[in-house]
Amino acid sequence: MALLRQPQQHAKAKRACVMKSNYGKGTRMSLTLIGQKKGMAQVFDQDGKMIVCTVILAEPNTILEIKRKETHGYDGIQLSGLRMTTPQAKRAKKPIKGHFAKANVEPCRVIRESRIENVDQYQIGQQIDTSIFADVKFVDVEAISKGKGFQGVIKLHRMSGGPAAHGSGFHRHMGSTGMRSTPGRCFPGGKRPSRMGGDKKTVQNLRVVAIKGNVLLVEGAVPGARSGTVYIRKSIKCG
Repeated sequence: MALLRQPQQHAKAKRACVMKSNYGKGTRMSLTLIGQKKGMAQVFDQDGKMIVCTVILAEPNTILEIKRKETHGYDGIQLSGLRMTTPQAKRAKKPIKGHFAKANVEPCRVIRESRIENVDQYQIGQQIDTSIFADVKFVDVEAISKGKGFQGVIKLHRMSGGPAAHGSGFHRHMGSTGMRSTPGRCFPGGKRPSRMGGDKKTVQNLRVVAIKGNVLLVEGAVPGARSGTVYIRKSIKCG
């Protein structure tokens, strides 16, 4: 009976992989704004309930280039944010300097593209600010998580480890990883000590608490350290 069920389980897993791989295909991305994480804060709503928020500084982004389907194969705009300081602008590479000089835009540290439906309403040099989230209730925030360096399995994979007594010789090690003479090897993909953090993470469905000028308050935590670059866009699922 187990041999008869195996093809059905395999087919179900295959269908799940196909559904997962096709998720989001054919849909247009919303406009992504470049910002900077400033830290955490506490605010109180009308009922006196405390809300823990992340403070994001999103200064106006400048449109650097407009991509059109006739020339580039897709419609989108290229935004630049986080302006360079004078020393940074002097040390910038010539291709970067030429790209900004062509659009007559001040050099910035971050460039991000967004694929959108209608690009005719935008023009090079136009400023995009937090007003695009005025009617948005939830956003998705993307950032690079904090790097933790090389970590063991206790911290990285939350393994329980062994007894803490003095007589034990097994404290923070991982368990047995070997096999018998058949197959005589360790299967790939097992949990091992490895590098932790420093990965691109996206937190979805963060509620927009308040927008005050160029400052955006979102409920909950955002990946990355203070002064890190974040990318904010309208929530795909419930924006």
